[in-house]
Amino acid sequence: MSDPRTTPSIFTRGAVDLSSLRSAAPAGNGPADGSPTSAGGGPATAAAGASAGGAVRGGVAVIDVTEATFQSEVLERSMTTPVVIDFWAEWCQPCKQLSPVLEKLATEGGGAWVLAKIDVDSNQRLAQMFRVQSIPMVYAVVGGQPVDAFAGVVPEAQLRQWIDAVLKAGGVAVEAPEDPRLDAADEALMVGDLEAAEQAYRKILNESPADVAAEAGLAQVELARRVQGVQPAAVLAAAQAAPDDVAAQLLAADVEVLSGQAEQAYQRLVGLIRRVFGDDRETVRKHLVSLFTVAGPDDPAVAKARRSLASALF
Repeated sequence: MSDPRTTPSIFTRGAVDLSSLRSAAPAGNGPADGSPTSAGGGPATAAAGASAGGAVRGGVAVIDVTEATFQSEVLERSMTTPVVIDFWAEWCQPCKQLSPVLEKLATEGGGAWVLAKIDVDSNQRLAQMFRVQSIPMVYAVVGGQPVDAFAGVVPEAQLRQWIDAVLKAGGVAVEAPEDPRLDAADEALMVGDLEAAEQAYRKILNESPADVAAEAGLAQVELARRVQGVQPAAVLAAAQAAPDDVAAQLLAADVEVLSGQAEQAYQRLVGLIRRVFGDDRETVRKHLVSLFTVAGPDDPAVAKARRSLASALF
């Protein structure tokens, strides 16, 4: 099965001809204002729960769509909000793996996108229009046109990334939802269980290699291990007495970061890089970069220190 993050779309633009579906919807099949509706045409509300027509959970519409409601619920809605179509069937076992994850992510999305569920058995013409040959089949529709698609079941981490790409295609800026995996890892770090924290952060990075928060968390674990059992005052005094002692300066920088003096720590190590050479210089550089990772790439002090580091190196 292809990875929807990295493989080209399974269709070319224009391959899905939706022109015959752009007729006026039958009366009663959806409100003119584009509010969430059920497949039968009635408004879907939070009180509707898991009704047969559709549901609004957490402010996000999860809608059952038919050919009669496709224009209003998918094409028209996609002009303002990205719509993800889940083609499924009751007999499809893989669908029962993917659909609950899609519904969960739609709820987490907080209204950034809408999940439209289409039963292929009841809506064979729609399945034919989208050239659905196997299910589950998922399409993203933005601005009235399909923009990407994938078939089969994909891991949740990859599905999140695919949806993020869909939202970007629709010009939607959405705050990332809280990740319970990170919450557990952060909790382990806060109570001092460094082994559990490291395992949790590494697990996240195995699933999502570009997860900046997990990278920062793992760097914090490594930092915490380096300063275990040290006396901050003694460390700083030793560094002051031996300004060119690489080990003493690295430990002093660690203490400063944990004391809320990260900018001073960065300056300390940039200055050391200007005074040492060869393997020592590379050791200090790597240590400084690890401290940048603790803070994260958006920290203004990190951006400033990176410029200073570049100047010192070149």
